[in-house]
Amino acid sequence: MMRTRPLKVALLGCGVVGSEVARIMTTHADDLTARIGAPVELAGIAVRRPGKVRAGVPAELITTDATALVKRGDIDVVIEVIGGIEPARGLITAAFEHGASVVSANKALVAADGAALHAAAEANGADLYYEAAVAGAIPLVRPLRESLAGDKVNRVLGIVNGTTNFILDKMDSTGAGYSEALDEATALGYAEADPTADVEGYDAAAKAAILAGIAFHTRVTIDDVHREGLTEVTASDMASAKRMGCTVKLLAICERARDGASVTARVHPAMIPLTHPLASVRGAYNAVFVEAEAAGQLMFYGPGAGGSPTASAVLGDLVAVCRNKLAGATGPGESAYTRLPVSPMGEVVTRYHISLDVADKPGVLAQVATVFAEHGVSIDTVRQQGKDGEASLVVVTHRAADAALSSTVGALRELDTVRGVASIMRVEGE
Repeated sequence: MMRTRPLKVALLGCGVVGSEVARIMTTHADDLTARIGAPVELAGIAVRRPGKVRAGVPAELITTDATALVKRGDIDVVIEVIGGIEPARGLITAAFEHGASVVSANKALVAADGAALHAAAEANGADLYYEAAVAGAIPLVRPLRESLAGDKVNRVLGIVNGTTNFILDKMDSTGAGYSEALDEATALGYAEADPTADVEGYDAAAKAAILAGIAFHTRVTIDDVHREGLTEVTASDMASAKRMGCTVKLLAICERARDGASVTARVHPAMIPLTHPLASVRGAYNAVFVEAEAAGQLMFYGPGAGGSPTASAVLGDLVAVCRNKLAGATGPGESAYTRLPVSPMGEVVTRYHISLDVADKPGVLAQVATVFAEHGVSIDTVRQQGKDGEASLVVVTHRAADAALSSTVGALRELDTVRGVASIMRVEGE
């Protein structure tokens, strides 16, 4: 039986995503009503700049008092798309305390303070959903939290930032340098005026923290995630990757240790073989590769950002939360029962591609090989090119711990025959 009294929704933020959420709620109202089992009504929209023209957004719903909006006793669901830590955290907490469930796209807040938010939601019998915080339109949180709840996930490997993937794709396909590719991404609207959050890996690190926490049923915050950006990736690195039959991607990697006693979460550029499914992810698209014991290998692919894709994820969560409201129930909350520690980056084991500038004279290769052996790092392949007294030496290792590789590189820098370490890059996906 259809309920006639509408579920009232407060919207915090009306930018690119928020305005699209408002538009879909208005234009698809009948469909949302049929899917939920009750009408949904947009009861108010909190913004910072009330005078801004927002096409299709009812002006009478606009307010600058977000606190008063979320504290209204008749609000059933709050949608938060303003981003950042504050005032979002305070507004979401107030929403819970006043009986509302929350749908958020705020990756930074969930990655930094997800445990406290989940606790507040549970204490007030409310839901906290955030599908849009991880990979835009790609359904990922719900499959990990619900569809794979009976399985054991061992690894999550993904491209979760469209801006960086666009930049690296351009560098790979055209031979462009980093700055040139970034300029094109900015001109096309893929990169912000200040691209730091994307190119330095902060955005991907927040998403990695959320994914690791859900996948491994443990608490992982953004401070636990090792982070490296792509600003040091060069056209030479891309060419080296091609020679190895690889390409370079900025990857978010969350892994359970082989003994099951710990997990790791990291974001950094890496070479991956062209045969790996993630190698074919082009432009600003995202993709996440999940490895589970029973399900095997699964891949989720699609647009990871933008107004419409992100609004799609927000509205999906809205439907789920509203259904829960009607049923007098709540959906899955935080699952952190394993309490697994997050291992430091030094314990992570992977392969490495190291490019050295060396003197072009006899015995250099032997000296370099000796250093690797003394630090317990096994060499897989070596390629040397020399001219006019200078040479480049490219070493690809077998799997080694990050700490061992770091000490090896430190020792290499002490050799008189090593002029410099041109680049170090991990090799993943094998």
